Amino acid sequence: MSQVPTPAQADEIVRKYNKEPFHIKHAETVGCVMAWFAARDDPARVDFWRVVGMLHDVDFEMYPDEHCVKGEELLRDEGVDEGVIVSAMSHGWGVTATTHQPTDHMEKVLFAVDELTGLIGAVAIMRPSRSVSDLELPSVKKKFKDKKFAAGCSRDVIEQGAQQLGISLDDLISDTILAMRACEQA
Repeated sequence: MSQVPTPAQADEIVRKYNKEPFHIKHAETVGCVMAWFAARDDPARVDFWRVVGMLHDVDFEMYPDEHCVKGEELLRDEGVDEGVIVSAMSHGWGVTATTHQPTDHMEKVLFAVDELTGLIGAVAIMRPSRSVSDLELPSVKKKFKDKKFAAGCSRDVIEQGAQQLGISLDDLISDTILAMRACEQA
């Protein structure tokens, strides 16, 4: 029988398959950002959004070449609900071999913010404060245009995510900064 894990259970699953602090921090960040968006857009499902965000890269550290495909297998082995699995793995649509396309609002948010949180985090650590607390849109946009900066963060995916959500890139970046700022203060 499958279940929707609690955030604490999702954290245990993440830590079972990830040992690098970077990957654990990314899971926490994306989970927290997803919870922020859920509080605004789908308040009845904040924990569900958080768990999907936490588990989205569960396989990346151990199986980067099978990302999103191996994640399905690992999460099924953990007894995770199929809805969580499909939503979490949909962030890899068009980039990995996953067959799950982001279809609902939550999945589109995950698709959009996964890469963006990495870019924003990279901009933040370059600042004297090493924080998003004083980070503003123009600083992120400047680094967004520099393809060599945080080169692993796909600008194309971020732009596709904004398009899927039907919002401007500026709005997506601004909202994600606010979400990350709230997470940093939590």
